[in-house]
Amino acid sequence: MTTPYRFTQNAFALALHQQFGHLDDGEESGITVSVAGRLMLMRRQGKLAFAMMRDSSGEIQLFALSSTTEEFEEFAKLHLGDWVGIVGEVVRTKRGELSVKVSTWVRLAEAQHNFGDKWAGITDYELRYRHREADLWANPGSRVSLVRRSELVRSVRQRCWAQGFMEVETPILNAIPTGAAARPFRTHHNALDTDFYLRIAPELWLKRLVVGGFERVFELGRVFRNEGVSPRHNPEFTMFELYCAYWNYEDMMEFTESLVEGVALDVLGTTEIEYQGRPFSFAAPWPRRTMAELASEAVGEQVSVHTSRERFVELLSARGIEVHPSWGSGRCLAELFEATCEESLWNPIFVTDFPVEVSPLARRHQVDPALTERFESYAVGRELSNGFSELNDPVEQRARFEDQARLAAEGELEAMAIDEEYIRALEWGLPPTAGLGVGIDRLAMLIADEANIREIIAFPTLKPLRD
Repeated sequence: MTTPYRFTQNAFALALHQQFGHLDDGEESGITVSVAGRLMLMRRQGKLAFAMMRDSSGEIQLFALSSTTEEFEEFAKLHLGDWVGIVGEVVRTKRGELSVKVSTWVRLAEAQHNFGDKWAGITDYELRYRHREADLWANPGSRVSLVRRSELVRSVRQRCWAQGFMEVETPILNAIPTGAAARPFRTHHNALDTDFYLRIAPELWLKRLVVGGFERVFELGRVFRNEGVSPRHNPEFTMFELYCAYWNYEDMMEFTESLVEGVALDVLGTTEIEYQGRPFSFAAPWPRRTMAELASEAVGEQVSVHTSRERFVELLSARGIEVHPSWGSGRCLAELFEATCEESLWNPIFVTDFPVEVSPLARRHQVDPALTERFESYAVGRELSNGFSELNDPVEQRARFEDQARLAAEGELEAMAIDEEYIRALEWGLPPTAGLGVGIDRLAMLIADEANIREIIAFPTLKPLRD
């Protein structure tokens, strides 16, 4: 069957409800419109047919009469899911339903698959994620979540632009995997006959731009980590990273809480929501607690980066955590915090002052050189952002990279590689700078009230089907 190459649409469902909401039952508007969308419901009653059409903005009823609708019999036989273009008058039926009274119509595309029960939508998760194009029509909640994600990204950009930050793009193909502690994906460039890695973070590129004189930069882009898939993890995800010359981590914490609070207001109109049935607040300021303070409260004794490794081994072993021979007290403190504290952190909180051992790119703390000026924000039991005062001493940065290389030699799969080009960039001079990384997907989960990261990714990573 040949279908049209185009259709002239001049009205959307939501706008029609807003513009003609004043019509009384049985009243005609005298206004003819052209609408288009999918048929989500069809019922015939003798010489009448009622259909529900959904477009990108919402739903509008279609009202067809055998006496006034061209090819009425064919209209009444349309399939659920068919795309249609409708021309007709806006009316309110005697039963009070705002409708387009169908005069002429055309099928724009035929749906050859069932959209599922018209009330329950598609409930098979495998089908939903593999055929998102169907899920988005059958389950309106899926559309709402992706719309909120889009509004979130727009808000982040606008708020950064308003404060003088410039958006940039950095390479996705990297000669070495660096910028974060994660396992990379590797690919091969045929023309250069060289292996490259999909970036695990844009951090080092962005700081090189600061060295180059761009004092406020940010990037919203995809990053790739060759790790597990779970309700909180997708191997391909969106990272927001921002760097500001002359700031330290205190300045960046203030920016972070203000940004997230503002995004919530932009998208939801409030900072006070329910997340998965439990009250949650985006409102700033957020509490600030050191990692050592929280871990000490959790285990009932004072621990810090200066606690003996032997005592950490006892505390971690008691919780079923095997201590790797390469771990020092700093890594042990971080593991103890993760095991005892993370899941209990509900409303946003900044956890500060991470050990040097787990922060190879962060500047040493001015009070305790065994710590760094680093923070992570947590919400609903998971990390939301990571930031720090940036290490800008090339000599110390090389030493930190060499420590990472030793860890890699001892079997640490997520250790960073030595990035000679980045060290050389630091030798040109990086001013005092603070950086921030925010997982857009996790923030979108909060904004959209979703517990599974797949719900706010249009096409999440799935295992390929095998014949």
